[in-house]
Amino acid sequence: MAIVLGPNRYGKAETRVVRVGKDGGVHRIKDLNVSVSLSGAMDEVHLTGDNSAVLTTDAQKNTVFAFAGKHGIDEIEDFGLLLARHFVDSQPTITHARVEIREYGWSRISGPHSFVRDGGEVRTALVHSDGSDGPESVVSGLTDLVVLNSTGSEFHGFIEDRYTTLAPTNDRVLATAVTASWRHRGTDARWGESYRAARTALLAAFAETHSLSLQQTLYQMGRRVLHELPELCEVRMSMPNKHHFAVDLEPFGLHNDNEVFYAADRPYGLIEGSVLTDDAPPVPSAWH
Repeated sequence: MAIVLGPNRYGKAETRVVRVGKDGGVHRIKDLNVSVSLSGAMDEVHLTGDNSAVLTTDAQKNTVFAFAGKHGIDEIEDFGLLLARHFVDSQPTITHARVEIREYGWSRISGPHSFVRDGGEVRTALVHSDGSDGPESVVSGLTDLVVLNSTGSEFHGFIEDRYTTLAPTNDRVLATAVTASWRHRGTDARWGESYRAARTALLAAFAETHSLSLQQTLYQMGRRVLHELPELCEVRMSMPNKHHFAVDLEPFGLHNDNEVFYAADRPYGLIEGSVLTDDAPPVPSAWH
């Protein structure tokens, strides 16, 4: 039986870079968490400890800071592509770069240079590149988009076995924290406009769907995004069911008309799925 080296990659994870853009006296904050992973001719570093093919993770971190200073940061997808192409194009031993970015939003309080950290979702981007002349893919998205419908949700008709205690309901609270990623057909999108439109579509579908299950809601949200943004071909979502259980107030002589709930944080149902167009290009192996 032979033992061989399998697929591998290495990189610098979670480089926190904040750039203050200064347009005259008015400032703008870009707050990112950047993770880089590189792969290529890396057999010898694993098999013999020969580091001659390795670009150090420290250099990767420094490149993130240098590019933030040299090129600035506008849309995170563009910044990710810039970094990924640089690593592959500049190093003959590196054939593939993966750059994952999380962006934390800041809103202006007042005046030109006072901000408050946004308490909402985090914007994400995942870039894969084989260099400027090679195949590339861009996946945009968001995480921790917390939403709730206080009615308009049902759950019934499910399997009931000897261990089932959950009662069917025609009126329940539906709440979740959406993590969604959407795959672009190309690498030349108007990233900011596309992000805002996808986010709006997700929220509209959540609000307008009379839900018989969180799975149904997930599908309708993905379908809405793809219907309204033809430049996208696939949406993947992970949606925990943030259970809200009606509290029994009868011991206190009170009736609870679905007004008082216990918000349970765990355990929780986790619903995951993808929605795609029938002409979607093959999924890049890097996204698996």
